[in-house]
Amino acid sequence: MPQDNRVKLECTECRRVGYNTSKNKKTLKERLELSKFCKWCKKHSKHKETK
Repeated sequence: MPQDNRVKLECTECRRVGYNTSKNKKTLKERLELSKFCKWCKKHSKHKETK
């Protein structure tokens, strides 16, 4: 996985970074938003891409 395609996903509720993933920056221009399980909130919540 190339380094420049790596993105961090931050929980929108507690603001902690819990996931790393990759995306194709040529086809996906907007920020990635996924529903993931947050181990600090202990529930599923939206996770947004950070810098």
